[in-house]
Amino acid sequence: MLNRDAIWMGLILGLLIPFVGYALVLTIFEQLEALGLMSKIGMTPYFRERTSSILAISLNLLPLNFYQRRKYNETTRGLVVMTGVYVIAWLIYFGRYVL
Repeated sequence: MLNRDAIWMGLILGLLIPFVGYALVLTIFEQLEALGLMSKIGMTPYFRERTSSILAISLNLLPLNFYQRRKYNETTRGLVVMTGVYVIAWLIYFGRYVL
């Protein structure tokens, strides 16, 4: 049987959810641009990538809340660790454009 309260479960979820979310958000941006509802003109450098990645990272809050309510502390810990890794990577990569 699969142990749902395991740190590796949180690490995998924390890795995959933002990755898939990033792809979906970028696709939405591209579709809005194709429909003429959005334009790249006037945007700051890397605006789309920064925004998409922040939205994708914040998607980890959904499973985090789910597992925290069910008292799956190890899975929650894995999610928090991966979210922290993504945030640090975001700051290293995009920090110079924001700060």
